[in-house]
Amino acid sequence: MKRIERGRELTPEEAAKYKAIRQRVAEELPELVARHHERAEAVDALQRLLAQLKAAREEKGLSLGDVSELTGMDRSALSKLEAGHRPNPTIDTLVRYAEAVGKRLEVTVVDPTG
Repeated sequence: MKRIERGRELTPEEAAKYKAIRQRVAEELPELVARHHERAEAVDALQRLLAQLKAAREEKGLSLGDVSELTGMDRSALSKLEAGHRPNPTIDTLVRYAEAVGKRLEVTVVDPTG
């Protein structure tokens, strides 16, 4: 990381302020990283779910057009969903897709790993 050079020395107050900020960041960073990893796991779980839905569609021999007719959803929206380009699909969307391919969506709540 490149260090930024200033044209003047910091005052003692400024130095103390920046030191306190660095200390706070160092204290909070592990928790922030852990929360990031938890959220990344949720995104990975969604990607696995979408892969399962796509596999179920293909196993039944359904095209995206077929699923579009069964769900009433736009074919391009379904394609984007399967490709992971819809980062936050609704539960209703996932339920409709699952039903169209002969599956049932289950949502659970679990304790965080610690």
